[in-house]
Amino acid sequence: MTTRGDQILDRTLSKVGGKGLFVKELENAMLEGRADLAVHSLKDVPMDLPDGFALSSILEREDPRDAFVSNDYASLDDLPPGAIVGTSSLRRQSLIAARYPHLVIKPLRGNLDTRLGKLDSGQYAAIILAAAGLKRLGMEARIRKALDPVSSLPAAGQGAMAIEILAAPRADGVDLQALLAPLNHTDTAHAVTAERKVSKVFGASCQIPLAAHATVTGALMHLRAMVATPDGARSAYAELEGDAHTPEELGQRVADLLAMQDAAAILDICRQEAAAG
Repeated sequence: MTTRGDQILDRTLSKVGGKGLFVKELENAMLEGRADLAVHSLKDVPMDLPDGFALSSILEREDPRDAFVSNDYASLDDLPPGAIVGTSSLRRQSLIAARYPHLVIKPLRGNLDTRLGKLDSGQYAAIILAAAGLKRLGMEARIRKALDPVSSLPAAGQGAMAIEILAAPRADGVDLQALLAPLNHTDTAHAVTAERKVSKVFGASCQIPLAAHATVTGALMHLRAMVATPDGARSAYAELEGDAHTPEELGQRVADLLAMQDAAAILDICRQEAAAG
């Protein structure tokens, strides 16, 4: 299926309705009986699902990092002043602008082939993509450098895939939740639950440069999160370690730390700029 998010390519997601554009048509297909389930990139799934829907399984995470892709340069550090970097993400824009103010950041939309085609035609000196997408499509060789998640903090849910189903029991008696349960990867599910909790606290959308990334080691989870203005001039950062089995609690604690750094004022600036733009 082709969604509205795939069709509208001349404007940023924050200008045309946000990441939910990738999800709505698939949910309608389930409601109309044309589909039994939907598979999503989790970072494109809104924090609150519509009534009647549920995420049944979170698959084991692929590489969550951002990827630097260029035909002529090995890293962001090598780009000369004025070089054009393409990205579809305000989060990536903010992180790059803060560290590399001499670069020019321009929007980049479209499927993976379209984005790579724009790079190859010389419209951009480099582009930043999700490493997971490149790897899943057999294009790992295009990655010049995977960016350190500490300096280029991933989006909540980045690299993870989720299966969405209708929450109500099916008329034919098939229990999709039970059928799909073996696909759920516990550590990934815990990690993305913590990340999405931070996003939910701040009402995150495509209009807000917010990053959250958790790693699980045994019974412990380490969670990092950040909010920033699109130009990278103001930001708040927090990280904590806690029990991997209580991910929402850890996510709330990290969100509280961000709030203590005036995250609300930073997000107000983001929303004002989005409204004006």
